[in-house]
Amino acid sequence: MPEQEAIPVSQFEYLVDPGNEFTPEQIIHRKDFRELAKRIHNFGINSSSIWLRFRVKSESLDDQRKFLVINNSGLDEAHFYLANGEKILSYQMGGRVVDFHKKIIPTNKIAFELDLSGMQEADVYLKIKSNNSKIFSAYIADLQQVNYKMNLQNILFGVFTGILAGLIVYNLFLFIAFRDKVYILYTIHTILIWFAKSSIFGYTQELLWPSWEWMNVRSIVLFGSLTGISITLFAKEFLAISRYAPKLKIGVTFLVGIFVFVVLDNIFFSQMAGYRIYLLAIGLLSVFVWFIGFRVLRKGYLPARYFIIAWTVFAMGALVHISIELGLIPFSSFSVYILPLAATLQVILFSFALADRKSILESEKEKEQYDIMKVLKQNESLIIEQNELLEEKVKQRTEELEYTLHNLQSTQTQMVNQEKMASLGQLTAGIAHEINNPINFVSSNISPLRRDIGDLLEVVELYRKKGKLEFSPESQKEIDKLEREIEFEYILQEIDQLLRGMEDGAKRTVEIVKGLRLFSRVDEQDVKKVDIHDGINSTLVLLNSAMAGKIKVNKEFGNIPMVECLAGKMNQVFMNIITNAIHALLDHAKIAEPTLTIRTSLLGEKIKIEIEDNGPGMPNHVKQRIFEPFFTTKAVGKGTGLGLSIVYTIIENHKGTLHVDTAEGRGTNFIITLPIYQTTPYND
Repeated sequence: MPEQEAIPVSQFEYLVDPGNEFTPEQIIHRKDFRELAKRIHNFGINSSSIWLRFRVKSESLDDQRKFLVINNSGLDEAHFYLANGEKILSYQMGGRVVDFHKKIIPTNKIAFELDLSGMQEADVYLKIKSNNSKIFSAYIADLQQVNYKMNLQNILFGVFTGILAGLIVYNLFLFIAFRDKVYILYTIHTILIWFAKSSIFGYTQELLWPSWEWMNVRSIVLFGSLTGISITLFAKEFLAISRYAPKLKIGVTFLVGIFVFVVLDNIFFSQMAGYRIYLLAIGLLSVFVWFIGFRVLRKGYLPARYFIIAWTVFAMGALVHISIELGLIPFSSFSVYILPLAATLQVILFSFALADRKSILESEKEKEQYDIMKVLKQNESLIIEQNELLEEKVKQRTEELEYTLHNLQSTQTQMVNQEKMASLGQLTAGIAHEINNPINFVSSNISPLRRDIGDLLEVVELYRKKGKLEFSPESQKEIDKLEREIEFEYILQEIDQLLRGMEDGAKRTVEIVKGLRLFSRVDEQDVKKVDIHDGINSTLVLLNSAMAGKIKVNKEFGNIPMVECLAGKMNQVFMNIITNAIHALLDHAKIAEPTLTIRTSLLGEKIKIEIEDNGPGMPNHVKQRIFEPFFTTKAVGKGTGLGLSIVYTIIENHKGTLHVDTAEGRGTNFIITLPIYQTTPYND
């Protein structure tokens, strides 16, 4: 280890040159440099050149030969100028465009000699340009310190290379042994991982093509994109996407297409645009393959377990790397090793995942062979059981025929009842129409009659007043006697009461007629939008006499829209359920305050109707049978047992549901749900 530590460049000034047009002589005279008190800074991905300036003093350096080393090996160009005041003393060039053999120090870093001979201080100007992110971090050190840092990095790179080489040889052997293409895809991916990470750290330039400028400036994006293609194809094969998630194959094709586009763009067009798309594709790949892994695991593909763990390590490293490249996360000395470390852990964990996959597939194969043997043994018992199964099928078929016959009888009964209800509806509508004309005549004449009687009473009152002034005393006595005999004052009150009674009776009759017309709805044979509240109110009007003022009715109507249904059928539903509730309440005198509650509410694309009473409720064995045809708990002659069965059929044909919530001693609540829209024609 060297005796002295390297000196980091911790404070410097910078200037952005968007047009790459400033000369060193012009830069020296620029006054618009900005201070940046950071050891490491990311100047982003752009086409601008960045000029950096900082001052070095000879008193802070010892007498040994010093070098300025830039840590970022991915910079394409770095121009070094040493100036004293307005005079440029020396110039050096570094970066990926420089032949490795022409470097001052044989290292994959960018190094410049810092010669302050005969000067107490000098200004250093650096111009950096690159198609990828311009991350700047530098230090000043002597040759021993530089070699120490390089040797340490070379050791880590050697460990990285050794691990990948071992995995490559091992999986090539497995491919030769099992001929499973997932192993050759993994091997190709591992090789490309080495090229991609070696390009980032400059080892491909040092070891493979030291003077090939074209490859040096394109290798990061080129091998990164090829690595993306290989890992996408490996994930597709390993996770068996064609079998467990075939719809997601289009996503795999899309990602491969993006990486192919980046490769072509990097070769023939703009490396900078390709680098941005490459970062975006890596981010999409990280999230998309993660999603596929969990999707396949949920479908029971157990090898995806280790794959998800390995991919999580890689995805986290990749996302952190992308965030650093885009300047979303500050760069640090440790950040440069995040992606290589994540890639190393990834390929190691993928190796475990492949071993686990091989173990699971072998277990499944053994289980499959065992199942085949088990099936062969079961064939004998199946032959023995065949006769029993045939007898059971005959019995089952007989029961199905009996059940079908029972349903036909029930359907026939319901059809007869529906015809009766239709006839009753037509009769009701006719009666309502016939009553409507005379009652309209009565109700329309009450107001004129009240006005005429009022006029007559005004005349009588005028006669009474004038009579007291102009009639003789004998005439006045006779008139007073007559008024007392006929109780004139009572007659006036009785006339007013009779007119009010006639008016109330006419209004009540109009409501009953309206209820009859709404309830019958014989003119509506098609599904139409109906106000459910009108149907409930008309039913309550018709059943008002049956309640005899003994039942309290609570209407808790919600804000519900018009509902597509057959109004007459729905009114029949309300009539049957409310009638049953009235009978349950009035047949049990022990109920202190009989109450009927009707609620409506909106449930998304459906409405809910609740008809609840506080009657005696039903035991469980009755609750289970109330919708059966001909089942009734009433005395002989008082019920057919078809009402609730018809109700259930009507609700079912409207694509709704009917549920009863009841228990002995706590009342009964019929809960109806109906769709707001009928998507298919109603079947009566």
